[in-house]
Formats: sequence, C-alpha cells, structure tokens
Amino acid sequence: QVRLVESGGGLVQPGASLRLSCQASGRIDIINTVGWYRQAPGKEREWVARIGDTGSANYADSVKGRFTISRDNGKNTVSLQMNSLKPEDTAVYYCNARGPLDDFWGQGTQVTVSS
Repeated sequence: QVRLVESGGGLVQPGASLRLSCQASGRIDIINTVGWYRQAPGKEREWVARIGDTGSANYADSVKGRFTISRDNGKNTVSLQMNSLKPEDTAVYYCNARGPLDDFWGQGTQVTVSS
C-alpha cells in the first residue's frame, strides 16, 4: 500500500500563490506517475497535472503556464506550485499515485481563492 498526505492548502486572494505538497510513504517503489486532481463543489474531479518517474510533466490547459509540478524522490514528495491563482481554481486538491495495478489517493487539501 501507498499512503499519501497532502498539505499546503488555504485561503488566498486572486493573483496569489500557494504550494501544495504530497508526502508519500509505504510501497513507494511501485509508484510510476504522481498527479494532482481537483474537485470543485458540484463538479466532477478533474485532472490538473502529472509527473512521471523520469520527471516529465503534463498539465491541463486550464493551469498551463501558472502551475508547476515537481518531485523530490529523495524526500518522497511531489509538489504543486500554483501561481496567479484565480477564483475558478477553488477546489479540494487531491494527490494521486499510480502503480502497475493500483491507484492511490490522498485525503485532499482545500484551496480557496477569493477576495
């Protein structure tokens, strides 16, 4: 099993920045890709960004150029740097880790962007 714990959420004004972190523990050796998803009230969960074990990253169009995903394999963490935040970025953000057979999820961290 893999355990994921997110942190770093909060309430910020439009245009501000936040950095989310995802700390992994357990069978981290089976993890290939780590990603961030988000779910806004009344909406389905949507993919935000992912990073592979080689460091290659992909982003949803809605966050491209504003968000940056990175991973520190030595610390077993994946971070999501979020800049120029907009009210529409408000959501619960979830960390996801994929192994060859399983998906693992964290409990989520709330990000609220409001003036």
